[in-house]
Amino acid sequence: MLDFPSWKKWLTWATVIVFSLLAVPSLLPENIRQQVPAWVPMPAVNLGLDLAGGSYILLEAKTEDVATNRLESMRDQVQTSLGKAPRIGVGDISVRDGRVSFLLRDASQVDAARQRLLDDGLIGSGAGLTGQREWDLNVVDTQRFVITPTSAGEAQAVERAMQDATEVVRRRIDELGTREPTIIRQGANRIVVQVPGLQNPEELKSLLGRTARLEFKMVDENADPALVAQGRAPVGSEILPYPAFQQRIALKRQTIISGEQLTDARQEFSPESGAPIVTMRFDTTGGRAFARTTAQNVGKRFAIIVDDVVISAPSIRSEILGGSALIEGGFTTESANQLAIALRSGKLPVDLTVIEESTISPELGADSIRSGVIAGIVGTGAVVILMLVAYLRFGVYANIALVVNVLMIIGIMAIFNATLTLPGIAGFVLTIGAAVDANVLINERIREEQRRGRTVIASVEFGYKEASRAIFDANVTNVIAAIIMFVFGAGPVRGFAVVLTIGIVTSVFTAVTFTRLMVAEWLKKNRPKQLVI
Repeated sequence: MLDFPSWKKWLTWATVIVFSLLAVPSLLPENIRQQVPAWVPMPAVNLGLDLAGGSYILLEAKTEDVATNRLESMRDQVQTSLGKAPRIGVGDISVRDGRVSFLLRDASQVDAARQRLLDDGLIGSGAGLTGQREWDLNVVDTQRFVITPTSAGEAQAVERAMQDATEVVRRRIDELGTREPTIIRQGANRIVVQVPGLQNPEELKSLLGRTARLEFKMVDENADPALVAQGRAPVGSEILPYPAFQQRIALKRQTIISGEQLTDARQEFSPESGAPIVTMRFDTTGGRAFARTTAQNVGKRFAIIVDDVVISAPSIRSEILGGSALIEGGFTTESANQLAIALRSGKLPVDLTVIEESTISPELGADSIRSGVIAGIVGTGAVVILMLVAYLRFGVYANIALVVNVLMIIGIMAIFNATLTLPGIAGFVLTIGAAVDANVLINERIREEQRRGRTVIASVEFGYKEASRAIFDANVTNVIAAIIMFVFGAGPVRGFAVVLTIGIVTSVFTAVTFTRLMVAEWLKKNRPKQLVI
């Protein structure tokens, strides 16, 4: 039990030294860390919202919009699919009463139209992982197609939309350059956003509340301005607001390019006027579609739409090659930058509304840190004195293991770039107590073996061997409890569980392995006849 091979000694010391060094950056002040060269790795533990201060926002998604967007998307896909088959004559494709419907001009083309929709995958046999159908297709009155969404399809669409919305929110916040934001789902249609260090949530709210649905559509040049002013759109067109000219404008429903084909968006300045603009670049498919459309419609106007609002509607002077475009719309530098971030991070599949927000002052977090540090110092100091008085030399080993345990916890958290919160500090302190408890069990067992008349070496060896069993059993139950808290808990509870689990592992290592190595080396070197403990 006290025999340590050379490889085991080196491995133990290497583990202690490496993780202790990894903890150093987290203990340095921020201004000193910033002076370290960029090529030097500086993993550090981040402070949570309750310690560093910052903004808390609760977003709620309008999931009812998912059904509307799916129907409109299905209508566009059906129009594109059947447009590839010119022999299939189709009337206006409409969305009404939660269904997509269209009338064939020739009843003999019913089977061909159905097969076309099946071949293009619009009406499949199953959906997602459940294998349930997303859409039902029926033919009524011999030649009218009716496509109806199923409840299973709608449920899956909402779940996918919330997953995508959470990821888009994460990308947008990352673009702001904030450190360690917390973004988690809450319930079926809510997203919790916590951004430590951000004291002004207005910019964040503006960015997250923007859907950033980008579309390029042709202007309907044949629309009657009088009817458009009344909100009446021609067949196959729609009317959207055009705030720049304080009017409404008629647009063709078919989308030329959408945000899915966008590869980059940047805030720049116009070389002509110096005003802020947003430049965009599209992928190969989008670039080809843009070039083809502009070549076929020279002299006509196309509209750039963001979130169902026309930002610009310029005339096409010539074919536009290169797969790029720009948006001009009376932007400020800040608003242009926010739009660029929103566009390149992807559109939100659902509208998000801020229903709760709060800002935590960094002074409050500083008070929490100060109180936690004072409590930790007082508690640790009392434990150190008690261990020295009670166990003398073995108390010194226990105190060294205690310091190493703290450094290892910080080092491991730094590797994973973890965030420390107030509940995490509670888990931190609890593991310190567990580490001391393990040393107490070992030392008391050594005392007991001495009373039985065993030699010094035998007492220490049996003490570690027998106490280790109890230590492992107790800590296994603690780890199980921590795992349960992590799986079923959320937010602060999970933070507590993570720190507790890391602390349990390191405390067992330092109390059982590290102190045993130090004791073994001392016994081997000094060969004491009696053991004062």
